[in-house]
Amino acid sequence: TKEMKETHTILAPQMSPIHFRFFEAAFQSEGYNLVVLPPVDEKSIQEGLQYVHNDACYPSIITIGQIMSALKSGEYDLQKTSVIISQTGGGCRATNYIGFLRKALKDSGMDHIPVISLNAGGLEKNDGFKITPKLLNKLAIGLIYGDLLMRLIYQVRPYEVQTGDTMALYEAWNDKATVNVVNGKFGAFRKDMAAIVSDFGNIPVTGELKPKVGIVGEILVKYHPTANNHLVETLETMGAEAIVPDLTDFLLYCSYNHTVKNQLLDTSLMKKYSSDVAIKFIEYYRKEMRKALQASNRFTVPSRIEEKAHGASQLISLGHQTGEGWFLTAEMIELLESGVNNIACLQPFACLPNHIVGKGMFKALKKAYPEANIAGIDYDPGASEVNQMNRILLMITNAKDHIS
Repeated sequence: TKEMKETHTILAPQMSPIHFRFFEAAFQSEGYNLVVLPPVDEKSIQEGLQYVHNDACYPSIITIGQIMSALKSGEYDLQKTSVIISQTGGGCRATNYIGFLRKALKDSGMDHIPVISLNAGGLEKNDGFKITPKLLNKLAIGLIYGDLLMRLIYQVRPYEVQTGDTMALYEAWNDKATVNVVNGKFGAFRKDMAAIVSDFGNIPVTGELKPKVGIVGEILVKYHPTANNHLVETLETMGAEAIVPDLTDFLLYCSYNHTVKNQLLDTSLMKKYSSDVAIKFIEYYRKEMRKALQASNRFTVPSRIEEKAHGASQLISLGHQTGEGWFLTAEMIELLESGVNNIACLQPFACLPNHIVGKGMFKALKKAYPEANIAGIDYDPGASEVNQMNRILLMITNAKDHIS
């Protein structure tokens, strides 16, 4: 409620540490005492298994587990604590995380704790929680900062001459960017985009050639270090460069789906127009990142969602919209088209959509791109890390053989 905004701490589950630092700052600057929970540990996963059956997808177990662990930690006054969780509204189990959470709270005698649904479809409303234009501006700025810093870290760190230079620069820019997220000034944001690219471009690097490995898959497993057993760091240790697509692309995919539905199903024109506005809004901020990257000869530039959709449509119907849908295939095609032949496709073991639009597309992708070296890797609480590592090692070995 409106009264609770002044007194309640809002707990938010972690997904992408680089991005969520900025989101936390944006909400706090607008009067919400929002706290993004720390990285998940084994205790949190076991906590999640107490409330969510392991037949449900791994991200739901992780998400519920970290929230319940925090509530039981004794760090928060449970009479003045709320929880926020995203709700997609589609066929993916992500729509039901909020149901899992409310059941867990009820089973633990904590069903008095308010649960805020963060969604774009008007599924639930809360009088004391509003995404205002001012907050939306700050969240968009934070989103692009997160994408740019993630992109540059992964493109520079594997090649740095002095170990630690990249992360030291990241921490310095994280602090500066947070100030901009809090004040929401677009002019400062524009200048920072160019300055960040310039600073990372000036880090001394070796000239060695390393295999590039794209990481795609279910959104939480793709970005959450604990969920994917720190795959980026593992790949770098093995002598490879990890390429992780921008978080912005997933939001653009969700918006563009309304255009596709209008074409295929003759759905509401109003929803299509609304999604067109959403895409233009996001691209208004993203163009500053794109311009900064284009001015550099060293870094890659993200493509537009329309280009991704066109690429995917050559192999799969854009009507596939559950979970990562056609977008997962689109990301793999974009990587292959850019010369990144090695791809780690991550999915929760029980995620049916991703097994269809991920693993189910491997044969078609390899037929269209004979050089494709794709490894499907499953993640769940009982998954063998040895099996995951063997798959990754085999992929890297094949990648290095092609380089040599």
